[in-house]
Amino acid sequence: MVIKPKVRGFVCITAHPAGCAANIDEQIAYVKAQGPLPKGPKKVLVIGASTGYGLASRIAAAFGSGAATIGVFFERPSEPDKPATPGWYNSAAFTKAAKAAGLYAKNFNGDAFSDALKTEVLAAIKADLGQVDLIVYSLASPRRTHPKTGVVHKSTLKPVGQSYTNKTVDTDKGIVSEITIEPASETEIADTQAVMGGEDWEMWINALDEAKLLAPGATSVAYSYIGPSVTWPVYKNGTIGLAKNDLERAAKSINATLKCNGYGRAFISVNKALVTQASSAIPVVPLYISMLYKVMKAKGNHEGCIEQIDRLYRTQMYGGTGLLFDDAGRVRIDDWEMQPDVQEAVAKLWPEVCTENLSALTDIAGYRTEFLKLFGFGVPGIDYEADVNPHVELGG
Repeated sequence: MVIKPKVRGFVCITAHPAGCAANIDEQIAYVKAQGPLPKGPKKVLVIGASTGYGLASRIAAAFGSGAATIGVFFERPSEPDKPATPGWYNSAAFTKAAKAAGLYAKNFNGDAFSDALKTEVLAAIKADLGQVDLIVYSLASPRRTHPKTGVVHKSTLKPVGQSYTNKTVDTDKGIVSEITIEPASETEIADTQAVMGGEDWEMWINALDEAKLLAPGATSVAYSYIGPSVTWPVYKNGTIGLAKNDLERAAKSINATLKCNGYGRAFISVNKALVTQASSAIPVVPLYISMLYKVMKAKGNHEGCIEQIDRLYRTQMYGGTGLLFDDAGRVRIDDWEMQPDVQEAVAKLWPEVCTENLSALTDIAGYRTEFLKLFGFGVPGIDYEADVNPHVELGG
């Protein structure tokens, strides 16, 4: 079939297998160009491995330090008249490239929150790898069926305590408007924490620990975001931010468990704002990202997911200075985004931007390009008029 992008609000409902594969090749080439990472991880479990920072973590480990990787994700395969999700194509392309390079790569497509999938993954680690030395927790989901209670929790993106009004942008139509978001209920706050908080991360680590599948010095990292004050009501101080606070609580708890049992460490890495499937859904944030890209590209310090994670590995986790923590005990790989001159430039743009000057004052074009690229579209060298087979084996 000939596959074209079909955008519905903040999501594209189609994906292009060749475009997604080209994106994977591009990220692999970047990691290889940085040279080998001899002190990097060798046996890696990535929970949430098919897109964004989780995917980048898997690529950087495999092609930076030759790691064997297990990826856990929930993606939809193709149907007779419908292409697969981009995460499916990403994972298939990664697996093909890893195996061509002689690297172990195994995939588990299912509910990462469930006890059943955890059991399957642990069995594979025991049989194939023995132990793991890096566990990346990068799961983003709109809902979670709790494995113990059976209750289905759904996350929401809302402020807490009072309504919030600010600018936002329809990235497809290029219209800047004002949006008001009503505050979350106590149930919505609790449900979001149940989905996006740290309980499931703790369950994974506890299961690995009990099964003696953690290697000496094993490290676990989860990803978070803070951002500037303009986004705080809907992010840092909103439902998702409170869930991230619970993720930080879990990091401290897991870190204590790892140290007590003679392993390594667990921590939160606060990463840069980027165009991802998750960030596109958050009101206000896409407009901020469009301004941020404009400023950082002009300054020459813009990074994407693979550049962020490769820098985290090379300069802190497995080389360079070692881990550098802020006052709250978090690693800040968002340091370039949060530089005062960058934030001052964005703050200056914020009150000025409107529909009429959106293209001039922001990088909305770059935002759109990156958004479509997530789904394999707009990639140089891909013939989007060609007939393509949407049915791709996942492998692994």
